[in-house]
Formats: sequence, C-alpha cells, structure tokens
Amino acid sequence: MARMTKAQRECRPGMPKKRRSTKIMFASTVLLLEAFVVFFATLAVFGLRRDEIPPALILTSGLILSVVLVLTCAVLTKRWGIALGWVLQLVLIAGGFLEPTMFVVGLAFALTWLYGLRQGRRVDRENVERDRLQAEWEKANPE
Repeated sequence: MARMTKAQRECRPGMPKKRRSTKIMFASTVLLLEAFVVFFATLAVFGLRRDEIPPALILTSGLILSVVLVLTCAVLTKRWGIALGWVLQLVLIAGGFLEPTMFVVGLAFALTWLYGLRQGRRVDRENVERDRLQAEWEKANPE
C-alpha cells in the first residue's frame, strides 16, 4: 500500500479543503508551455545554426533552460519564484538573438505571463471574499 501524504493523514470528515491559488496555476501553465516551446526552439536553432554555434552548447543550454522553466513551477509560491519567472521571460525574449522569431514568441509569452498573474490575483481575491461570505452564512444558518 502506498504511503499517505501529510495532507491525507491530517484530513478529517467535514474538514474544509484549502483552495489552491489560481495565480500559481496560471503561472505554472505558462511556464510549462514555455518549456515545450524552448525545447522545440532549441531543435530549430540546432538545425539552423549548428555550423556557427557548437551543437553541444545549443543542446545543453536549451535543455537546461527547459528544465529550469519546469522546476520554477515548484517555487512559484515563494516571493522570489515570481521574480524568477520574470527573469525567465526576459531570457526567452533574448532568445530572439539566436532565432528572430523568438522575439515575437517571447513577447507573446511575457504578455501571457503578465495577464495570468494579474487575472489570477484578481480571481484569488474574489475567492477569499466568497469564502468569507460563505463562512458568515454558515455561521448564521447552522443546520
């Protein structure tokens, strides 16, 4: 039998489930999509520029950047995690110096990142207010 997680061990019937942050879910989605784009852009740069840039450098840096994008999803709940995400947006845009199309793709992802953070924050605030109102209603109307 598989080991239970801490959350599973501490769960009791009727215990409210902690709501996940929409902002973090949006940001994670953008970073994961960027990881795929970086992987395929690495293959494109490898095919187009391997005579100018050492192939090992192209593949290594592209794969490392893809892995960093994925791993950043794990630290988005920390204050510096979002800042790291912004730095990665700039790195993606700077990829346009290797493949000019990446200027457009990087800018599009940076705008998506900004939109996801802003709208996610708004939804999180609305959820906090909705949970507060629900708790007040349940307190005023015991069953």
